[in-house]
Amino acid sequence: MDYGVVFIILACTVGLWMTWGVGANDLANVMSPAIGSRAVNAKQAILIAVIFEVAGAFLGGNEVSDTIRGGIIDMDDLTSQELIFSMLSVLFAGATWITVASFLGMPVSITNSIVGALVGVGAIMIGLHAIHWDNVGFIAASWIISPLTAGAVAFLLFISIRKWILNDDNPFIAAKYLVPIYLLLVGVILALMTSLKALYHFNIQLPFIGEVAVVILTVIVVFVLGMYAMRNFRNKTKYNRRSQYVYIEGMFSVLMALTACAMVFAHGSNDVAIAVGPVAGVISLVRSGDPMTNGWMLSFIMLAGCVGVIAGLLMYGRKVIATVGSSITTLTPSRGFAATLAASSTVVVSTSIGIPVSATQTLVGAVFGVGLARGIDALNLSVIRNIFTSWIITIPVAAFLATIFFFVLRLVFG
Repeated sequence: MDYGVVFIILACTVGLWMTWGVGANDLANVMSPAIGSRAVNAKQAILIAVIFEVAGAFLGGNEVSDTIRGGIIDMDDLTSQELIFSMLSVLFAGATWITVASFLGMPVSITNSIVGALVGVGAIMIGLHAIHWDNVGFIAASWIISPLTAGAVAFLLFISIRKWILNDDNPFIAAKYLVPIYLLLVGVILALMTSLKALYHFNIQLPFIGEVAVVILTVIVVFVLGMYAMRNFRNKTKYNRRSQYVYIEGMFSVLMALTACAMVFAHGSNDVAIAVGPVAGVISLVRSGDPMTNGWMLSFIMLAGCVGVIAGLLMYGRKVIATVGSSITTLTPSRGFAATLAASSTVVVSTSIGIPVSATQTLVGAVFGVGLARGIDALNLSVIRNIFTSWIITIPVAAFLATIFFFVLRLVFG
């Protein structure tokens, strides 16, 4: 192909730009509850982002990456060059829109952007018949179901915390007995998300008893680490009610940090794969003519994508963090814990079966559920309205931008 090298350079450059935008928007949104509730400081947030974003991308992202690259458009109806133009158009559209949204502080979804752009290009250049509408409908349904599910789970989690701990006659004593139960729940989620995914990634097949043993071992490790981190809060002896709440929130800050790890892993396994899917498709087409080719190159692309995402968080994530971390509702470690645990479990379950749900939408839904548990007055409805509006316009805007970029690329390269 005459322009093969140019196409690869374009794909890598724009892909890095888009992953930068994903970090400034999606990952910033994911880290917002932990940072907004002050459960973690800046250094801890960076450490969590680096470790678990990379782990999630490499241990949990393959299913979603394949769905994005081959599950939306009928590849047989496109020539290799047309398909390359389509993938590049999707990258340009996604990168442009998420950068604008980050500048405005709007937590938009890269999932919506990529899928919308693919549908727009496919419908205009090939026809509606070439789009796998069953897959699109499945994905679109998840955009509604996942935030609702996460919101309901977060609502129930915070109701339980408030009823059994915060409103107890002696909340500190109640927390000493009940927080370890929540810690066990966090351990189970982390075990299912990380340990088992690592085994599947390396094609290690264990009998059911073996998998249960791995989960139990991981839960034990997480529980011991969590209890050790909470030792200073659990051993306090001041029992006026205000001090009790301070120490209780200190315990939940440890759980919040652990669930932040879970949510960042979920983000890495979902959104990084979505962002680099078109890049991998372009490179595979140029090298072999097959958009589904995998290998060491895909791993390198995933690593570069992780670097771009983390750079975006550090350089320009502050606006989205302010929107989700404090503007929707006031977050404390206990509230942030309920929201993040609900969101991470929802996203990872979806990712495991290859559904590219949005970490942004899921987490915002969970934060909404926590705020609703405190009453409608605890929510900033104007901010929520603006967020929902940004979600609605993302798909048509991405489709329109992708179409424009497609025509520009075809005009330039012929």
